[in-house]
Order: sequence, then C-alpha cells, then structure tokens
Amino acid sequence: MVCHSLIQSHRTHSISGRPCDRNGNFLPCGAPPPEQDVPAPDDFSPYDTLPDFRLAEWMYKRVQLGADDIDELMDILGSRDEFAGIPPFRDHRDLYETIDATQQGHVPWQKFEVKYDGPVTPGESAPWQHESFSVYFRDTREVLRHQLANPAFTNAFDTAPKRVFGNNGRRRYRDFMSGRWAWRQADEIAEDPETHGAAFVPIISGSDKTTTSVATGQNDFYPMYMSNGLVHNEVRRAHRNAVSVIAFLAIPKTDREHENSLAFRTFRRRLFHASLKAIFEPVKPGMTGWEVMLFPDGHYRRVIFGLGPYIADYPEQVLLACVVQGWCPR
Repeated sequence: MVCHSLIQSHRTHSISGRPCDRNGNFLPCGAPPPEQDVPAPDDFSPYDTLPDFRLAEWMYKRVQLGADDIDELMDILGSRDEFAGIPPFRDHRDLYETIDATQQGHVPWQKFEVKYDGPVTPGESAPWQHESFSVYFRDTREVLRHQLANPAFTNAFDTAPKRVFGNNGRRRYRDFMSGRWAWRQADEIAEDPETHGAAFVPIISGSDKTTTSVATGQNDFYPMYMSNGLVHNEVRRAHRNAVSVIAFLAIPKTDREHENSLAFRTFRRRLFHASLKAIFEPVKPGMTGWEVMLFPDGHYRRVIFGLGPYIADYPEQVLLACVVQGWCPR
C-alpha cells in the first residue's frame, strides 16, 4: 500500500476536464454542479414498490431463478392472504417484461449480420460462405454515458492525465490516467486548441473466447467488455459496474477440410475487425470533436474519446494485429 502523504500529484495538462454546463460552456472556478432531475422518492416504476424491485433483483440477478422456479414462487406468494391472490409478478414472463421496461441504466441490445461476399466457386463452396453471422451489441456511446454518470464513482475517478511522484522523486503508476500513454494521447489531443479544458476518456476493451451459448439456434458467441480509463483501479476490480458487456461476437465455424483455408482464415479476420468497427461507430464522432457528458460528481464536462488498450489472450492479439501465429503482435 502506498501512503498518500508521500505522493505529489501534478495535474497541469490543458486536457483538464474543466466543468461546464449542459451546453459545453465552461463554469467559473468553484461553481457547484447543476441540480439534476431525479425521480420522486416513491417512484419505483415500472415496479409498483421498492420491495417489488428488490424481489426482481433477487430472483433474476442474485440467485438467478429459472422460469419454472419463478412461476412456483409467484404461486406460493399469491396464495398468501396479504397478497389476495395477486403476487408481485404474474409469472416469469411478467417479471422479464418488467425488467425490460426498466429505463434507469438500461442500454438496449441490437443486432447486425455479416455474410461472406467474396468469390464462390460453384460446386466447391463451403457452408460458411452461405451463412449469416449475427453479432449482438449495445450502443457504446450510451454505455460510456452511463458509466461516466454513475455516482458510485464520485470519489474514485480522474478528469485529466496525472503524473504521480513519491518523496524520492520517482514516478509512481497507480491508476490508468497516471500512465505515460494517457499523457501522450492528451498531448496529441491538445494540439487542437478547441479541445483545451476537455476530459480525455480512454476506452478500455477486451474479449474472452470463452464460448457463450445464446438461444438463437445459430452459432456460439463470446463476450466483449468495455470500461473507461477515468475510474480508479480499485473500483474497476470491485464489480461496481465500471466494466460492461457491450457485445457478443460471432464465432464462425467450418469443417476440417476448410478450417485452414486462406479464404476462411481471411473471412474470420475480416469478420472480427468489421464487428469491432461497427461496435465502436457510435463513439467515432467524439474522437475528433468534444461532446458534453455528465460525470459522477454531478458536473458536466466536455469529453474526447480515444481507443485505449484491448485486453485479450494471445490468439486474439494475433487476430487484432493481423500477424501470423507465433509472431509478436507488439
């Protein structure tokens, strides 16, 4: 553990994360955050009451009851006199519909499909050349907006790159924004005077080829995750919604005869890169010009996005870097 009294932190970069109003106009130094529109204390919609919400969270998230178990529990609760035959949820379908209608922190899932469009030799084509591969994803900009506005990170986030030094004058690396890469990226962004005062928001992403079965009757998938570089490391490791699932990437398959063919390996690589391009398309405008977002401390700030590290095992590093297996992707 590093003693904070022995650390000096220098935050002098022009990419400083200065508070502004909803329209991007900078606020005077020390100005309080604006008042936010918050639901009434007794508004738990689409749930009728707070206990209903807690019950839904307990069934769906904590103990992960199956549909049959949910139905049985609702039958038991409905038979109690205090419920007068009307349980908190009619059955598992009512529970799922209520959860889907929850707006707070919700970013809906979408889908796009990718299909091989290269040359096909009649009579010699492989099955994968005629299949459509589905990729499920969420709007990355909206996911980042929810992450940045999460009040749980109020005392555990940075708004600018920082250089941290110990009493011996040696640099210390603690959180992501204390690293050299974040500072260098901010230097490049600062070459445009229009970005001065904005907050640089690095996007940390990664994927894990642990196969996930999705009940679609098609292929297997594997999850892709995203976080932002502003939250402190201890928060990112504490399962406080600093890391979000943003996509389920398709895993193309073929038979042994075609799995090592140049056409299939090229398509597999193009499928991966095309998927990433589509998934990150919503944040692309925010990489060249600032936009305004709410932060955990209640202040609005101009933000500039940037693609940061991609955390992956070696086979995916090869796929990302488009190098041959056995080469170093870095």
